[in-house]
Formats: sequence, structure tokens, C-alpha cells
Amino acid sequence: MRSIRAAATGAVTLSLVLAASACGGGSSTGGGSNDSPKTLTYWASNQGASIEIDKKVLQPELDKFEKQTGIEVKLEVVPWSDLLNRILTATTSGQGPDVLNIGNTWSASLQATGALLPWDAQNFTKIGGKDRFVDSALGSTGVPGQDPAAVPLYSMAYALYYNKQIFADAGIAKPPATWAELVADGKKIQAKGKQVLGAEGANVSENIHHVFVFAKQHGAEFFTADGKPDFTNDGVVAAVKQYVDLMAKDKAIPAGNAEYAQNQSVSDFAKGKTAMLLWQSAAANLKSQGMSEDAYGIAPVPVQSGTPGTGTQVNSMVAGINLAVFKNTDNLDGATQFVKFMTSDEEQKILNKAYSSIPPVKAAQADATFTAPANAVLKDTLARSAAALPQVPDESQFETAVGTAVKELFADAAAGRAITTESVKAKLEKAQQQMPAK
Repeated sequence: MRSIRAAATGAVTLSLVLAASACGGGSSTGGGSNDSPKTLTYWASNQGASIEIDKKVLQPELDKFEKQTGIEVKLEVVPWSDLLNRILTATTSGQGPDVLNIGNTWSASLQATGALLPWDAQNFTKIGGKDRFVDSALGSTGVPGQDPAAVPLYSMAYALYYNKQIFADAGIAKPPATWAELVADGKKIQAKGKQVLGAEGANVSENIHHVFVFAKQHGAEFFTADGKPDFTNDGVVAAVKQYVDLMAKDKAIPAGNAEYAQNQSVSDFAKGKTAMLLWQSAAANLKSQGMSEDAYGIAPVPVQSGTPGTGTQVNSMVAGINLAVFKNTDNLDGATQFVKFMTSDEEQKILNKAYSSIPPVKAAQADATFTAPANAVLKDTLARSAAALPQVPDESQFETAVGTAVKELFADAAAGRAITTESVKAKLEKAQQQMPAK
């Protein structure tokens, strides 16, 4: 999911939605109608540096679609801080858009509401076939073994962005490949009066993305094989502690970043205050803030040792945005046409280039636009060393509960309170107690 969003604080309400999944957004059987064939409403997520930038990117493409089909698309760009709550409200009220963007990590949770159109073989055929999409993107579209709840639209991966001049001034020849190297480099950077690593410590979703990767690197999972939360196992506790210790012990993350939740770490990096940044597909965002592409390099996110890969060498979650259709749409045919348009080879090139993301459509991903060195790191990460967040119905509550626990730990670290194995485990125990009872 796109990391420019703020915390989706209302995800805990999803349990109420699941209890009433037959009430909103259409029933679990059947589909929408074609009662309003000339209009569509579309909720787009805030992908660019501002909502206005998104409108400038999207509106020409929506005008193009209207010219081709005669269907007017009414666009609303929804901030990440509001998007999940807006969607959950729509699933219970039935008053939602026809088509909407969802963070790919929400796919299984929203699938469980029964409000979204399933993308079975027949529906995929209408948009050119399921095999047009890369496997890693399809892996974050819903519960394995069920028809996807959405279609991949933008793919992203985390990378390590580093300021070339700050590195040169500190005598650092290459970006760190391991966390130990990052901490060691940090001491050289601090000696030159610069901050080391930016983070969004108050953004629960950013927190989840990073501790998920650390857990993978510790050989741990947040859920058991049958989908039950297991937040206090030794590997998860060690993973969360290692991430928070980047502030608490290693002093690599500045204490002030404990309060960041609105992309301030990106701005700090763009302004040359911070040497490194862990972010998803940041090029367009950095460019919009005046940072030249020549000023920074892009490298894989560090691992514990060795090189990125599968298993304990995972260094990114599979990030991205999916496109979903509400079952109770009044323009089912038009909504399907719109999904086909947005995932066409040509539109995939246009949109993903605008957002510096990677097309989840194979043919578009092969275009020369996405073979530049910067994109090569992201593509390689998605292909070789990224893993999907747990595709379980309780994923949204997991993001809120554990992400908030990490936020509180960062606040403790910033205040100078000790971060111990016991204090981390206590926060994670509290988070696990907040999960729906099985």
C-alpha cells in the first residue's frame, strides 16, 4: 500500500462491518445493475505529493475514457487518512462509489465484507485475462484460494534512498547492505552534522510495513498457519525491538521522527537534512519537492546479512494499489470497462510513470520507461525479495493494533524511556488482545 498515507485509525471498526457483511455494498451473491450507464463515481487514493497533483494526473485520462465510451467519471481523490474509514462506511451504508482504489494490504479484509465484486475468470476475461498481471501483484488481491476482490493497478516496493553528497562528505563509498552497516555509516554521518535515517514513527501503516519486513528477516510470522494472531513470539518481539532500536539504541532515526505521520521524513530527505530514507517508489514525490534525481541513489533495503532474496532475506512488503468495484454499482458494464481502461497497457505506462511506481501489467512493465536503474531496483525487489502482508480477514485490525503499538514504542524511545524485550512484548500482548475473538 502506498506509504504517503497517514494512519487509517478506524480500521478497528472492521469487525462491525464483518458482522453485517450482507448489509452493505450488495449481497454476497449477484452483482450490480446498469441503471446509470452514462456515469461512474471513482474514489482515487492520494498517490502524488498532493491531491491537486493527483487531479492533474488523473483527469486527462478520465476525459480520454469519456471520449472513448461516453461515460463520465466523477473523480474524488481521498486522503489516505480517510480512505479506509470512508470505504468501511460505504460497505455498511451501501452509499459508495462505483469504482475505488484500495491499498492492496486491505484486500482480504474488504473481501470479507462481501461488498466488492469478485474477479472470477469471467470478469478477468472482460479486461483481457488474469495472466496479463504479474504474480507478485496478484498475491495481494485477496485470500488465497478465493476469487480476487480487486485488480492490481500500481505496484511498489520499498527501497533505500540515499543522499550522494552526504555520503561523500562522510567518506562512505557505497550504500549499506546490512543493518549493521547502516548503523556504522550513521555514526560517520552524524559526525558531519546530518540526520541518518528518516521514518514516520506515528504512521501506523508505515510501522507495519517495516516491522513486517524485520519479522521476515527474523524468520517470524505475525499469524499462525490457520490465521490466528501470534504477535508475541520471540521472532516478532525481536523484529519490533530491532526496528525501534534504530531510534532508541542506535540513534539512527532522529527522536523527532516519533511524531512524523504526514511524509515529513520525505521532506527532510528532499531538503538534504537526512542522509537516508526507506520509502516506496519515492522518485515522483522527491521531484515534486525540488530534489534532482542526480542528488540521490537507490539501493535495496538492508538485510541482516548476505543479499536480498526469499525467506529471511525478504526486504520489502509487496506494496501497491488495487482497483475494486462495488457490487451494488449502477453501472456494472461501465465499471468493468473502466477497470479495463485503467489496466490497459497504454494507461499503465502513463499512470505508473506519473507516480514512479511499477506497472503490475506484464507488457507495460517491460516498457523501456521502467528499465531505468532506479526502477530496476524496485522491479528486482518485487520479483525476488518482496512478500505480501498476511492475506487474512483481520489484516486491517492487525495494521491498526500492531502499528499503534510500534507508534507508542517510538514515543517511549523519543522520551528517553528504555525499550526492553519485556516492554516490547507487553505492547504486542496488548495489541493481540485488541484483535477480534476467534
